[in-house]
Amino acid sequence: MFVQRTKVLQISLLAIFSAFVVELVFGLVSNSLALITDSIHALLDSVVTLVLLLAARWAIKPPDAEHTYGHGKIESLGGLIGGIAIFLIACYFIYESINRLQSPPPSVLPGLFAIIGGLYTIGIDFFRIILLRRSIKKIGGATLKADFYHAFMDLGSTLVAIVGIILVSYGLYFGDFVAALILGILLAALSVKLVYKTALDLTDVISPELVKNVREISMSTEGVIGAGPILMRRSGDTIFADVTISLRGDTSFDKAHEISDSVEINIKNKIPNASTTIHFEPDWEDVPIDAKILEIAQSVEGVKGVHNVSTHKTKGKTYSNLHVMVDREINLSSAHKISEIIEDKIQQQIPDITHATIHLEPFVTVPENFNIEDRETEEKIKTILEKYPDIKEIGRILSLKFENILKIDIDCSFDKELSIEKVHDLTSEIEHLIRAEIKNSVITIHPEPN
Repeated sequence: MFVQRTKVLQISLLAIFSAFVVELVFGLVSNSLALITDSIHALLDSVVTLVLLLAARWAIKPPDAEHTYGHGKIESLGGLIGGIAIFLIACYFIYESINRLQSPPPSVLPGLFAIIGGLYTIGIDFFRIILLRRSIKKIGGATLKADFYHAFMDLGSTLVAIVGIILVSYGLYFGDFVAALILGILLAALSVKLVYKTALDLTDVISPELVKNVREISMSTEGVIGAGPILMRRSGDTIFADVTISLRGDTSFDKAHEISDSVEINIKNKIPNASTTIHFEPDWEDVPIDAKILEIAQSVEGVKGVHNVSTHKTKGKTYSNLHVMVDREINLSSAHKISEIIEDKIQQQIPDITHATIHLEPFVTVPENFNIEDRETEEKIKTILEKYPDIKEIGRILSLKFENILKIDIDCSFDKELSIEKVHDLTSEIEHLIRAEIKNSVITIHPEPN
């Protein structure tokens, strides 16, 4: 869009500069003070259009180390300069009109030749107005709006000059100055409006409705439970948005990233020129207490895994139990320090927990690929299992070796009337016996009802 704006401004610059040349030549030949004055205005308008063109070109530059949001603000700055220039010209018109109303009639009257020069400029002004108005509707931009106001002002001043030439020819020389006074007041009001708008752009003003829209889009995205601060600013055509969303505290990092991407896509679909940065924060308010404890324990350095998290209440007090796996090579003192850190964090972040009981377990990495089956080990395990009358049937026993680790999977059936607590106690006891008999083993028992 910036490239299109520069092309439009280039055409506008060439057109208004040609009007300056024609008006100046025709004014000097016909001795028309009004036409010469309007040519000076056309020259000033050419200078302002050149400033707007340079601003639009600089705004094209991509972001760099010093302008990480790009150079779009330069266009707003160009619009501000153009607006101030229009205001100063309008003030000059007002001053000159009042001054000439108090002056004696001119001694030399312009003729038809001066009117022809003015008509050429009017044609140029109409061309610029149509070109700029269409371009504003298609691509927008503060620089194009500023140049549009300039073209409109130039048309008005040229019409005033021609009317003045005609009125002076009929002896009503003051009509030129009254029309110029009215034009000056109108342009002053337009310029103040333009300066105000571009000044707001430079101060990062943004529509509250747009912020509200972004918040609603974020909140409607699946997985988002809240929206925090939303910071937005405009630079050229791009709207930059920093959005903070709240997610359930037990949401995984991958899932949180997926939700953030969805928010960004949804905003982009509704606001195509938006560049969005999403920040996500955990919200534990409606998350089950067991999930909070799991998250706290997993965040402690040295913890390799957490499982079997449970909480229970007794006499109005809440207690928690959890199994924490740590490196099997560390000593008891180091492992105990890890458990103390976990306990402290749980009680700090969840004051309702009276006490946390932590069961430390050695962590063994289970390889994905095993290459040798150990038949002899399977027979040892079968012998241990046969000592338990509660085991009604021994199913598959699969032992796979990988370097110094033995992965053992056992299927066995228990009486279907046994409680799950009793089954858990039995499997834990069997796992302990097998580990005592077979070193460096990782055991998984799959109990089934008989």
